[in-house]
Amino acid sequence: MNLTKAWAAQMDDYVIGLAWSYDTRLLAAASAAGPITVFDGATGALAHELSGHADGTNCLAFAPDAAGIAGAGPDPASPRSAAILASGGQDGNVRLWDAGNGVQAAEILPASGAWVDAVAWRPAANSPVVAVTAGRKLDLLSPTGSMVHVFPDSPRTLSALAWHPRGGAAAVASFGRVVIWDADDFRVQREYSYGSAIENLVWSPDGRWLVAGAQDNAVHLWIPEEDQEFHMSGYETKVRELSFSSDSRWLATGGSRDACVWDCTGAGPEGREPVALPHGDRVNAVAFQHAHDLLATAANDGEVALWSLARGESRVASVKLTAPASNLAWSPDDTLLAIGSQKGGVLVLRVDA
Repeated sequence: MNLTKAWAAQMDDYVIGLAWSYDTRLLAAASAAGPITVFDGATGALAHELSGHADGTNCLAFAPDAAGIAGAGPDPASPRSAAILASGGQDGNVRLWDAGNGVQAAEILPASGAWVDAVAWRPAANSPVVAVTAGRKLDLLSPTGSMVHVFPDSPRTLSALAWHPRGGAAAVASFGRVVIWDADDFRVQREYSYGSAIENLVWSPDGRWLVAGAQDNAVHLWIPEEDQEFHMSGYETKVRELSFSSDSRWLATGGSRDACVWDCTGAGPEGREPVALPHGDRVNAVAFQHAHDLLATAANDGEVALWSLARGESRVASVKLTAPASNLAWSPDDTLLAIGSQKGGVLVLRVDA
């Protein structure tokens, strides 16, 4: 395993979000202060500085394919022209950017007075829409910024959003409940109650599991198609960090000094002992590769480690940063790992098996 530095850059504040374009050509990094910087993914050369959001950017996501802005498809002479980046911020706005050309394409105000907390594109096999949560609202927007659908307001502020991997439904969480909305007929598929605040949601790639990391130091799991649910408690802190392996077998979680990795095959992880991947401080980020077996984990002491469960749960590489990581993001082709830091650093590592 070879782990080498591809490039590094410095931003003006905490790196609150990282997003790769679908073709790995571009990496967008959002500063908590508001600006968004677009880098050449391979070299780190500055592509564009985007204004982002006044008072702070909260989230960003690239469209998962080459869907064009305002009906324009990808231009072969300008392969970056279809890189659509969605962002949301504390100004209450969603902005759509033509990140290849460095221009804003649309601006939407989904919920007056509410921060935009999440933006997430429907998976590539379906018509391109971006789901947005702001306050109690869940909206679907087109790549041109037009409103596709406005869902009924949640009784409480929405705290997490996750698309089903086949794109037919989106799950959202608020205090005390999780709702799965059908993305085609806009009806509730399922609704679950839960007795605490939910910090994060993630689906397994095969769509079997829906998992919540919760504020009560626990992880809760549902199998919607089988009407089953499971619970793992005893974490040191609330659980924000969740990631599934590409084969849906392994669920990695933070919430403690070790990264806990649960086997979700068969009857699931409840009652099983997790694989514990040790760190010297609390784990603050976990990220499996998209199609391969490596797991990246980060801790509050600045360490970032790579693990291979296929090779006997072994640590295959590690680096130590001067500040704790805030984000981990694998490139779509799994060859580059982008790391954002709490002090504004962006580091991209090249990973060769």
